[in-house]
Amino acid sequence: MRTPRVLAATALLALLPASPALAFPEEPSGSGGVDYPRGGEGPEGSEIAFEFQDPRISESSGLAPSLRHEGVWWTHNDSGDHPSEVYAVDEGGTTLATVTLGVERRDWEALSVVAAPDGTPSVLVGDIGDNFNGGWPDVRVYRFAEPEVLADAVIDPAVFTLTYADGGRDAESMMVDPRDGRLYVVSKEFSGGLYAAPETLDPEGGNVLERVDSAPLFATDAAFAPDGGRYAIRTYWGATVYDSADGVPGTALGSFDLPESDQGESLAFTPDGAALMVGTEGPNAPVWRIPLEDGYLTGEAAAEAGGAAEESAVDEEEGTAGPEARDALPFIVGGAAVAALVIAGIVLLARRG
Repeated sequence: MRTPRVLAATALLALLPASPALAFPEEPSGSGGVDYPRGGEGPEGSEIAFEFQDPRISESSGLAPSLRHEGVWWTHNDSGDHPSEVYAVDEGGTTLATVTLGVERRDWEALSVVAAPDGTPSVLVGDIGDNFNGGWPDVRVYRFAEPEVLADAVIDPAVFTLTYADGGRDAESMMVDPRDGRLYVVSKEFSGGLYAAPETLDPEGGNVLERVDSAPLFATDAAFAPDGGRYAIRTYWGATVYDSADGVPGTALGSFDLPESDQGESLAFTPDGAALMVGTEGPNAPVWRIPLEDGYLTGEAAAEAGGAAEESAVDEEEGTAGPEARDALPFIVGGAAVAALVIAGIVLLARRG
C-alpha cells in the first residue's frame, strides 16, 4: 500500500548515487500522478505465467503456492474496500475457491503457505500493513488449515498479535522458514529491517518482532525457497536473493531487476525452487515467472541445474563435432573409395609390367 512516507522517500531516490543494492531505472513511470520505480525487462527467460481472471482480485498483494493442490496459488487483495477473502486460483488465473475469514481487516499485505507446528499445511495471512507509518500498536497474522477440497468456505482462523521491539513499522513482506516454521517480517522503510518473530507464535499472548538485519529499501514482499536454503526480498523494481542455508539472516547473493509493473507487490518461489513468481496490483494483473540463475538455486533445483549443465556441455561438445563429422562423412567415404581404386590400378599395372 502506498503511503505519504513512501512517496516522499521515493522522490528522493533520484538524488542518490546508484549502487548495486539500490539500482533502479533512471526513468520511473507515473501511476496515479505519482512517479514510482517500475523495474525493467527482468532476467532472460522472464515470462507472464498467467493473469488473474476474477474481477474481485484487483489489488493482489500476497502470493504463495499451495502445499495440497498442484498448480494452485493463493492470493488476496491489499487494503481498501475489500472483503476478508483469500482466493485459490489455478495456473490459468481462474478462481477455484474463495475462503472468507471471520476477522477484522486492516491492511492485508502478505501471504505464506507452510506446515503448522502439527504438520498441517496452513495458509498465513499477514495483516501487517500500516498506513499510519507505525501508528498501529500491533499487527496481526491469521492462520488457517489449507482446505483438502477447494470450495468456498467461511473460516475463523487462529489470530497472532505481534509488536516490534523497536517501535511500530509499516511492512508489506512476510515469510516463514519451512525448516522450523519461524516467521519473519520485512519493514517497508528507507532503511528497512528484517525482523524475526519468536520461534513459536503464541495465540494467547504478545509476540515480539526483533530486528536481526537490514533489508532493501521499500520491500513489498518476501519468501523462502521450498527447502529454506534461499529467501528473496522484492521491492517495486527488483529482487535480492539470500543464502540462508546456515540460517537467517544469511548473506546476499545478488540482485536483479523485475519486469516493469504498475505497482509490484507479491513474490513467491515456485514449488520446485527454480524460479520466482512475481505479481502486481490492478484488474486482470499479470503474474510473471522469473527463472533463477544457477547461483541462486539450492537443493534439488541446484542439483537438477547442475545435471542439466553437464548434459548441455556434453551435447555441445558432441554437437560441435557431430555435424562436422556428419558433413565430412561423404567426403571421407568417397576419398577412401578413390584411393582404393588408385591403389588397385597401380597394383594391376605393376602386375602387367
